[in-house]
Amino acid sequence: MRRRLRSLSTILIAVGALLLADAVVTLLWQEPLSALYGRIQQGKLEDKLSALERAPVAVVDQRALSRLDGSRRLAFAARALERRSEPGDPLGRIRIPRIGVSEVFVEGTGTADLRKGPGHYPATPLPGLRGTIGIAGHRTTYGAPFHDVDDLRRGDRIELAMPYGRFTYRVERTRIVPPTATEVTDGVGYDRLILSACHPLYSAAQRIIVFARLDSARTRFR
Repeated sequence: MRRRLRSLSTILIAVGALLLADAVVTLLWQEPLSALYGRIQQGKLEDKLSALERAPVAVVDQRALSRLDGSRRLAFAARALERRSEPGDPLGRIRIPRIGVSEVFVEGTGTADLRKGPGHYPATPLPGLRGTIGIAGHRTTYGAPFHDVDDLRRGDRIELAMPYGRFTYRVERTRIVPPTATEVTDGVGYDRLILSACHPLYSAAQRIIVFARLDSARTRFR
């Protein structure tokens, strides 16, 4: 009986060691693979975004824009981009100087979308429209664009460069919330941006939310 227990114990230890080794190999091997995949996808998105930025404005849109002031031009262009964007399409570029982020972000927060880069919550507006904009990103895989969002501090700058304008936000605060805390995208009486990512690292138990208030907006149309 003791011999059997010792044999079982040995087997369990061996299995545990194999599982641990498998986890380590997966972590060390899979992340470089997903990071490479993310870089390839970002390269493709760069090309698509550049084409979007270079695309001429339709004549009918030019006429409409000529009759609008700065803020209404931004809203008009944001609605136009919103209408023609599909999940996975590039929308603009997010820059966060404090943590060295400069990534093309896409429409959608599905699994396939976030493998390409940070993703815009479809239920939230685009920059130029009123309300709270939401962008999610990975912290440990596919390039981990939001790996260091917990290093952001009050006043840090976040920029969204859209084909139709440039928007600068200033970090207000950071909160840790459960995954079900959808109220973080609610309106608060002013335009703002939230960044969302899993927390802590290598876990999806909670979410880290960075809140940033719109500081300036500039149209690219003249």
